[in-house]
Formats: sequence, structure tokens, C-alpha cells
Amino acid sequence: MNIHWKSLKGLLFDMDGVWFVGDKPIPGAIETLRHIRERQIPCRFITNTTTQSLAQLEEKMQRLELPANASEIINAPRAAVLYLQSLGSPSIHCLVHENVRDGFDEFTESAHPDYVVIGEIGDRWTYAIMNEAFRMLIDGAQLLAMHRGRYWQVDDGLAIDIGAFIAGLEYASGKEAIIVGKPAPTVFTSALKDMQLQAEEVVMVGDDIDADIGGAQSAGIRGVLVKTGKYREDLVSQSGVPADAMIESVAALRDLI
Repeated sequence: MNIHWKSLKGLLFDMDGVWFVGDKPIPGAIETLRHIRERQIPCRFITNTTTQSLAQLEEKMQRLELPANASEIINAPRAAVLYLQSLGSPSIHCLVHENVRDGFDEFTESAHPDYVVIGEIGDRWTYAIMNEAFRMLIDGAQLLAMHRGRYWQVDDGLAIDIGAFIAGLEYASGKEAIIVGKPAPTVFTSALKDMQLQAEEVVMVGDDIDADIGGAQSAGIRGVLVKTGKYREDLVSQSGVPADAMIESVAALRDLI
């Protein structure tokens, strides 16, 4: 393990699968976050969750006795809004969860949009919705995706994520999606800028070998893989991404930092 834990100035974390799964904290997580707070180590929580607002994510963490402020959380919808704002006032066709829809209200919804924006819409995915988005892309719109996750952990096992729908639209339209969430390096560099720290001064702790560990490494940040959440040994071995360190769970950090 080539990480000098005691010298770290900041920590980046995924949320779901690292601190909790569903509505249950990972064993030892509560005590670990208390320890990190006592050490006064700055944290940022980077999540590809597209179905909850920052306020909802804050409320969930507080309810699970894992105190985190909305200002410490960087989620994929917020990253998408920041990207669109950087372009001025593009028109959009928004396929996002109702919990985060109002975050895009400043942009004009159009039948001939500049951008098709895709997050998670759960069971609403249908052929008609996919075909409408496809036709917009063929007519000139660009594809903006909050992330391209392959799967995620739910209470009863792994579940397909929006990456499958993104891949289908890319294949059909011939257009490559712009990704704003993990593993895009921009979301990690945004966290560094917010913390006013350098890449070598922090580590990223996550359960996804590709999105968390590979994404962090693409931004020059070392990645620590936990064996909780979506972690599966065979999936890790197939990925080709070498974690800088592996720990059993976030609870192990209490003895390291």
C-alpha cells in the first residue's frame, strides 16, 4: 500500500456502497465518519446518483447518522447544470428524475433541443422515449449524460444503470455522449478546486473499480477500493484498472488515518 495515510490533507468518497447500501449504513461507517470529523480532515462526497437532490442526499446522510453537508456533496445533476451554464443558455430535452428536474428550470425545454440531457428515470424507460431522444440526436442535438455507469448495488443485488441506454443512443445516432459525472476527470478536479488541494494530497475511496478508482486516477488522484457495495472480485479482475490500495470497508480507515 503506497499511501501515507497520516499525511493526507483531504478525502474524496463515493456514497452509495461506501457509506451505506439502501437505507443501511455499512458496519462501522458511523464511527469512521465521526473519527474523520474529529481529525478535521476535509471531505467531499462525489456521487453519480441522479435521483436525489443535494438536499435529499444531505438529509439521508444525516438520517443514517452520517453527517454531511450539501456543500460537501457533488452529484451528477449539479455537474450537468454547471456544464450547461458554461455554454450560455442552450435548449434541452431533459430525461431526468423528478427529484432533480427543477435544477434544470433555467434552461428552455424544446422539441428541437441543443442537448438531450440524460439521468436516471427508473421504470419510465421505453422504446418511445428512446426513439424520441434518438430522433433529436439525428436532427442535430448533442447527448449530455450525467454518467455512463454499467450497474449499481440495490437491496436485492446489482441493477442495470443508465450506461446501457447511453450506449444504445450512441450506437444508433453515431454521436458520442458528453459525460459529466464519474469517471470523467472534471468531476474530480472540481472537488479538488473546491477543497483547495492538490491531487497528491488526497485519495478517492469508492466501490466501483472503473468509475471511482479509474476516474480518480485519470485526474491524478490515487484510488482506494472498498470491498463493499458493488464490489465483486471477478468484475475487478476483468476491469484492468489497478487500485492503489484495497480495504475491506470504509471502517478500516479508522486504523489508517
